Amino acid sequence: MEIVGTISWRFLPIFPLMDVGTVIGFWGVALLLILVPGADWAYAIGGGARGRVVAAVGGLLVGYVAMTGVTAAGVGAVVAASPTALGVLTLVGGGYLVWLGVRALLRPAAVGEAGGEVTGAWSTLARGAAVSGLNPEGLLLFVVVLPQFTDAASSWPVAGQVCVLGLVYLVACAAVYGVVATAARGLLRARPGAGIVLARVSGSAMVLVGGLLLAERAAGSL
Repeated sequence: MEIVGTISWRFLPIFPLMDVGTVIGFWGVALLLILVPGADWAYAIGGGARGRVVAAVGGLLVGYVAMTGVTAAGVGAVVAASPTALGVLTLVGGGYLVWLGVRALLRPAAVGEAGGEVTGAWSTLARGAAVSGLNPEGLLLFVVVLPQFTDAASSWPVAGQVCVLGLVYLVACAAVYGVVATAARGLLRARPGAGIVLARVSGSAMVLVGGLLLAERAAGSL
């Protein structure tokens, strides 16, 4: 055990090139935020309800990969600091969520149900990327919370630190949303009729989150 511990601590700093405590601290904060149900949860449930667990979760991760790159390049801070840009992002993201939610409510379908809507894997992945990539709250998380765990005095570039922390966030997202989507699919296998209920729950949640984003934007413009 002593040998294994020595090897682990000797090579741990080589991968992140950051303080291990900082990485673990960010992981804890990220996990707490991810566990709060929101648009990502709703989309993961909907993806599970249609048997597209990998595509739905993968799409959400693609959106956060893009957001990590935007943050590392410094563009995220510029967008977040611009009321106009952030407002446009909020309108687009909120409107897109409402559209997806209404679509799910109008056309709910259980997995394998005759006549039900079958969403392709690539389409599911693209929509998931849009859900997470257009989420202004996610952008603020990357711009406001994530930089607090970087060290400008470090010998390693801040952009590189952002990428490492973004990877930590992606792993946490994959674990949580993977469980959520798989649980939704498992419920369908046990109770096939629950597919329509899950689709409506996810649709309602997306309409609610999107509506709140739009209402918040409208209140801010008054």
